[in-house]
Amino acid sequence: MSAALEYVFTAKVAVAPPLVVGESSHGLRRIIPILGGQCEGPRLRGEVLPGGADWQYVRPDGVLQLTARYTLRAGDGALIQVVNRGMRHGPPEVMERLFRGEAVAAEEYYFRSVADFEAPRGPHEWLNKGIFIGLAERLRDTAIVHFHLVT
Repeated sequence: MSAALEYVFTAKVAVAPPLVVGESSHGLRRIIPILGGQCEGPRLRGEVLPGGADWQYVRPDGVLQLTARYTLRAGDGALIQVVNRGMRHGPPEVMERLFRGEAVAAEEYYFRSVADFEAPRGPHEWLNKGIFIGLAERLRDTAIVHFHLVT
């Protein structure tokens, strides 16, 4: 038995500057408000609604661990909840450039996630029945996640 990845859509998510909570028991805690965005691909098109956030912390080993919660509105109006958990890490100098908001090629760091979708019954119900991997990149004011279904 083998598995493959099927590309399903890309979410381009506009984000606000981080709210730095400070050091916690897990590391440096940050909250990144989600301002909105678009999703487009062969199996889903729509928008990312404003109002979600990405709760992050930088672990003592330098790995940024995140849980993003937000809502998609599909082209037909269906609302789809997303919980996307992931991690981002790379060489210290690359991570510093990202934290400063500089342009960094996605190949220079590791940024992956696993998404859990909750869609209403109907044409988007397939999202409730799969494992989805996100291959992600971070720009100054945008997070881009390319979602793939593990088949």
